Parts: sequence; structure tokens; C-alpha cells
Amino acid sequence: MTASPLKTLPVWRLKQGQINETDDCLSNEVPVALVYNGISHVVLMATPQDLPELALGFSLTEGILSSVSQLYDVEVEQTSTGMLVNMDIASEAFLQLKGRRRNLSGRTGCGLCGIESLDAVKPVITPVTVRPAISAAHISAALDAFASLQPLRAETGSVHGVAWVNKNGHIKALFEDVGRHNALDKMLGFGARAGWNWSEGFVLVSSRASYEMVVKSAVLGVGCLVAVSAPTALAVQLAQEANMTLIGFAKPQQQVIYTGHEYITLAD
Repeated sequence: MTASPLKTLPVWRLKQGQINETDDCLSNEVPVALVYNGISHVVLMATPQDLPELALGFSLTEGILSSVSQLYDVEVEQTSTGMLVNMDIASEAFLQLKGRRRNLSGRTGCGLCGIESLDAVKPVITPVTVRPAISAAHISAALDAFASLQPLRAETGSVHGVAWVNKNGHIKALFEDVGRHNALDKMLGFGARAGWNWSEGFVLVSSRASYEMVVKSAVLGVGCLVAVSAPTALAVQLAQEANMTLIGFAKPQQQVIYTGHEYITLAD
């Protein structure tokens, strides 16, 4: 059982000098606790849909799990205060998790909550082994279709979308969430379970490209990240270290390539 991603509330609209009462559809944002072998590890503020995908993606991109096979079972439970995602994971992964000193506590803001020293700020980047050649025409085609595949965003205007675009330029799947990191984890979790080859396409995000978006993508071997808004300077630096192509300010027929320009082809 899961909560609805949408909630309707009464509002008063001011228009042309008049105030009228009406209803407005808002995105639902709820606490989601990720529980590993009975131990609650982190609480995320998220849109309550596709929570098994969120849990798997987060577990992989945060290094809690090293492979999909280490997740034995996942169950979602709704409570009076939020959602519980109960996961049964391999004993070696659980022992490693218990040994961590870092206390994660919902990183939708700065992304550094629970960091205990400055030495722990900079993530360790494993370079992507295969960086795909991406057609500029495929980027434009995916951007043309992107908005129409985000129903929650169209309804509420307050969520992010993350899509996987395959080697033919087609959006293969898209996930939405109030948090851009959550939306990315949902998509990565879904793709990891499906066994997608991350070297055969690119990730498209409706947000800015923060350093965490780059790191999470790099962990699973994504070779190209395209964002509709700007990257940060740290994101560009980490994309270079990760051997990733990073594109920002993405619009149909117009993008800014920050790293990997030599991997963008002008032919279809």
C-alpha cells in the first residue's frame, strides 16, 4: 500500500482584481524511511510512488549495495507518519552498513548532512569505462518529448523528472519526484534491476546538475548526463574525473557542453 503522489487542497486565486476559491492539485511530499534488515538507516522526503525503485537506486548509488543481487526482498508499508521501505539485504552488505560512521539524514538540501570532517566531503570517483558517442539530434528529440512524459510536473509544477534515453534517442523510462536526487535514484534503480547497459545512452534530468547527480550517475557507469539547467563548478570537475560527458542548459537545438564535447556527433 502506498500514498498518492497528488493531493488536492482548497486555494484562493487572485486574478484581475478578484479573489475566488477553487481547488489546486499539489505534489505529495512524505517522509520515506529506508530500513535495512530491520534497522532504519535514513529518512528521505520524497514523492510516494516507485519507492522500491527509489530504495534500490539509493542503495546502489550510496554504496550500501554493490549489486542488485544483494537485495533479497523489499516491502513498502504506509504508516500514520510516512512510508517504510523494508529491505532484506545480504549479510555482508548489512555488516558493512553497520560499520559506517556516517549518519545520513535526508540530503535533499546541501547533500552534506552527517559529514563529520572536511576530508569526507570530496567523493571518491571511479572513472566510467565506456563513454558513449551521443547524437545531437537524439538530444534534441529527447528534449522535445521530455515535458509530455512528466504527468506529475504538468499537474503540479513542483516535481523533477529524470529519464533514460537509449542509443536510438528514445526515452525508455521516466521517473518523477519532488527531489531531483530521488528521481534519479528511482530511474537508476529501475534500470539496474532491468539490466540496462548504461554505456548505450544518456540520463536526462529536469534540474540543475549538482555534484551528487554526477556522482550517483558515475557510480553505475552512466557516461553522459544532460541537464536542462546549469551544472555547478564542482559537478563539472567531478564529471571530468569520472570520464563523463556533461551537458547543461539543454533545450531542443541548443545545449552547452561542459565536458566530452568530442563525444557529441552532429550526424543522426
